[in-house]
Amino acid sequence: MVFRATVLGRAASERAIAARQVIDRLVEANRMGPVETKSLGPAMMIAVAGQDVFGIVPADVDTLAGETLASTTSRAAANLHTALAEVAEARHLGGLADEVLQVLVATVAFAILCWILLKGRLRLADRLSGAASRRLQASKVADHEFVRASKIMEFLQRIVNVVVWLLVLFAAYTWLTFSLRRFPYTRYWGESLREFLLARLVVIGHAFIDALPGLFMVLVIVLITRFATRLVALFFGAIQEGRIAIGWIFPETAAPTRKLVVLGLWLFGAAMAYPYVPGSDSEAFKGISLLTGLMLSLGSSGLVGQIMGGFTITYSRALRLGDFVSVGDVQGTVTQMGTLSIHVMTTRNEDVTIPNQVVVSQIVTNYSREVENGVFVGTDVTIGYDVAWRQVEALLLMAAERTPGIRRQPPPAVRQSTLDQAVVKYTLLFCLDEPKTRVVTLATVHQNILDAFNEYGVQITSPNYEADPTERKVVPPDKWFPAPAKPTGDDR
Repeated sequence: MVFRATVLGRAASERAIAARQVIDRLVEANRMGPVETKSLGPAMMIAVAGQDVFGIVPADVDTLAGETLASTTSRAAANLHTALAEVAEARHLGGLADEVLQVLVATVAFAILCWILLKGRLRLADRLSGAASRRLQASKVADHEFVRASKIMEFLQRIVNVVVWLLVLFAAYTWLTFSLRRFPYTRYWGESLREFLLARLVVIGHAFIDALPGLFMVLVIVLITRFATRLVALFFGAIQEGRIAIGWIFPETAAPTRKLVVLGLWLFGAAMAYPYVPGSDSEAFKGISLLTGLMLSLGSSGLVGQIMGGFTITYSRALRLGDFVSVGDVQGTVTQMGTLSIHVMTTRNEDVTIPNQVVVSQIVTNYSREVENGVFVGTDVTIGYDVAWRQVEALLLMAAERTPGIRRQPPPAVRQSTLDQAVVKYTLLFCLDEPKTRVVTLATVHQNILDAFNEYGVQITSPNYEADPTERKVVPPDKWFPAPAKPTGDDR
């Protein structure tokens, strides 16, 4: 109660001191109630256990705040009743013990709840991230490599951590409020914390109710966008399976085109839903959106370059899964074509990851694209001018005929590539049944060339030639298997 008026020559401060002294005497006499109000002319009097404590005159009322004499008197009487009741409670040791027990029980429950939340957050984060990864890959919007590189899973785990810690803080706030309200000495603080929380919850509740129309529109836009993406998935799925033929979309480009269209639909849906998001028109929301866009544009330049490189590879149709290719110094079979890179399995069973930008900037040779017509593989030998070219041609064709994995149609051929100063360079051209066996087949051809030329006593002068030796440098057949070499079933 705030005294503002001077009554019978007593200032407001003197009235307050007198009222406090009366209340102290009542407490010392253990007279805690009842608290009553009575009219005294134009003023009101508050009494405790039949003894007048203080009076309230119209000049004490704060009319600018909308108060009246009746409301001011009622609030003062209620406050005095609460204060006296708490003093009585504080003097009752049995009630204080009950309050301590309640606080201990609440503390144990709070500790158990925090332990459960903090221990279960890792498991919950793993489950949510795993479920989100499976849903993303099942929706065909992004592959595993893109999900890993974009760190979506780490972002979901951080969200779970933030939510768990918010729950822990809310539990701590509730426990503190409950504990403070148990004791008369701290009840004011506890009630203040509770009133603050309730006021914030009321504000949040009103804001949520006001945002319901906008959230409903966001939900409608999401449902329409999802329906459209499913129609797009069915359409491009039919193209990929060959049930629908369109000249400008090929089956091998249907899947990435679907991803692009689906991404465009979701971006368009997000743009349409943005004005209906609660708080989207606030300056803080606009500032955060601008900052996020700036960070993404500066930090994702390399990522965007790899994605654009993947689109270039896909829509140029230069590579397909299962093709045997040469990218720079790497030769192998394409096992995966991702958003950011491709995987090539070499003949040594090495899984080589090549970024899409590197593939685009390199010369790529595809040995599998013209398998039906035949892709010629060549190997060179140099022979001296004293050997008839017809014999060399026959020996090279003999070596090709002895080699498994070489196609008979189109037939192998021999070309005189160059006529150097001391030697003639011959090139044996042949087609493979399987481009994947390129390295193994070349090794076998080289073995058969050595055997054929040694068998007929023709010297191979590769790689360098300086002068004719007195004797031909050949290995006769009877010396083809010196120890520890042993003949096998494939040797002739």
